[in-house]
Amino acid sequence: MEVLIKEVIPLTSQILGFELVAKNGSNLPEFTAGSHIDVHLDNGLTRQYSLANCSTESDRYVIGVLNDSNSRGGSKFIHESFHVGKTITISEPRNFFPILPSTEKAILFAGGIGITPIYAMAHELSAKNIDFELHYFSRSYDALAFAKELESKFQDHVYFHLDDEPETKAQMNLLLDQPHESKHLYVCGPNGFMDFVIQSARKLEWNDAQIHKEHFVGVNVEAGNDKEFIVEISATGQQFVVPKGLTVIQVLEDHDIFIPVSCEQGICGTCITKVVQGEPDHRDMYLSEAEKALNTQFLPCCSRAKTKKLIIEI
Repeated sequence: MEVLIKEVIPLTSQILGFELVAKNGSNLPEFTAGSHIDVHLDNGLTRQYSLANCSTESDRYVIGVLNDSNSRGGSKFIHESFHVGKTITISEPRNFFPILPSTEKAILFAGGIGITPIYAMAHELSAKNIDFELHYFSRSYDALAFAKELESKFQDHVYFHLDDEPETKAQMNLLLDQPHESKHLYVCGPNGFMDFVIQSARKLEWNDAQIHKEHFVGVNVEAGNDKEFIVEISATGQQFVVPKGLTVIQVLEDHDIFIPVSCEQGICGTCITKVVQGEPDHRDMYLSEAEKALNTQFLPCCSRAKTKKLIIEI
């Protein structure tokens, strides 16, 4: 659907916020905290951004975009070309990072740009009168997005942990003590940050059913040991060689076979595909460990094969 950029908000020196509204002034599709939208860019790329505003707001979406020095062409393009009054195309919201109904207390952890879905969660938890703590980690106060809004709206629930203020260092054993099945941990940010939080929680006997995370970037996998394999389409028997350096998606597209794809990093799940035979080499961040162990589906945008042949259904 097409939306209009109503406002561009400088959140930090590296993060811009964008307020999006319907072109005709109507309400936008409903969403819940943790949802994201696909943003379709004029340069042909599609990128996912979490909604940061309160889910009770039906007239607008708010996203935050970090101008990442390691950008693959998405965030840099947005920072350079998005302006007030521009029309852009987005998807309806989807949520792979929801607040579970069983949550009686939420411990929210955000690192850097990971604050966007966490900020929306704070809104929703507050509106539902569910107890929560929000711990926001950054290098300095100036690098915090939505800092003043968080302080004014949730001052009794928000804690900033800043690298340049040693007295604010998080004591994880205190923040995560007394795990209980009614408590849930929600974490979003760089992969290293999330690993730190999750490992700290597991050491304190939080179980995986209580731990929930959202990824912005996929994990870099060393491609040096990649091997060539064959992908076969079960319905037609067509076989194609997937060489080192190319993905299944790329090889199939070269032969005019198209699987819907969005993030291309194994995060969003758009391209999830059924596996009929063979063992995938799972490299995504979308499937759970249990789902990966079944080897009945994989994400061809990033995953490969451990066997010489992978037969898939499309």
